[in-house]
Amino acid sequence: MGLRISLFSCFLLIVLLHSARSDDTSSQLLKGINDYRVSLNLSQLTANQNADCLAEQLASAYKGQDCTNTTGSDTVPGTEQQFSNFPDFLSNCHLNATVIRDGSIMPACVPGLDPQLVLANFTESQYNQNLNDSSYVGIGLADEGNWVVAVLTTNTPAGNYGPATDTGAGSVVSIADHRCVMLSLLGFFMVLIS
Repeated sequence: MGLRISLFSCFLLIVLLHSARSDDTSSQLLKGINDYRVSLNLSQLTANQNADCLAEQLASAYKGQDCTNTTGSDTVPGTEQQFSNFPDFLSNCHLNATVIRDGSIMPACVPGLDPQLVLANFTESQYNQNLNDSSYVGIGLADEGNWVVAVLTTNTPAGNYGPATDTGAGSVVSIADHRCVMLSLLGFFMVLIS
């Protein structure tokens, strides 16, 4: 019994330390990116929960991949890795493609996640064009292994990373409401006629 408790305690400690390190990396990066933007007279980015979720999904997908000069911020635009299960990532985060179109997804691979190198991978690479763009107002961050993913959001309907809505269910309710109104009117007229 004592061995089980010790193993569980060790496991719990490892999970908590990893979580703290991950939160620390993300919070340091957010602070660094916001300091960078303020130095350019741009507004600070605010945390976006849905963008955080997508960043976590992508960071998990990148985890275990090697850092090369063709991954992360060194990737030639248009040659980024495509994930066949990207629609699943969106679904897990209650997003759809219409609310992420104007956003930007920026993965970076930094061995050991050294905070200064992580920040440089965003502010001193092709990604700085996005960070310099005032249309971005929100951010989601996550890291796994040697990978950090930043997801930038806008305040437009096509980039705000707002939760997906089920338009199909709304249509059914709308039709049901119309039928109910029609039946009520029909009943009213039947009472008037009789």
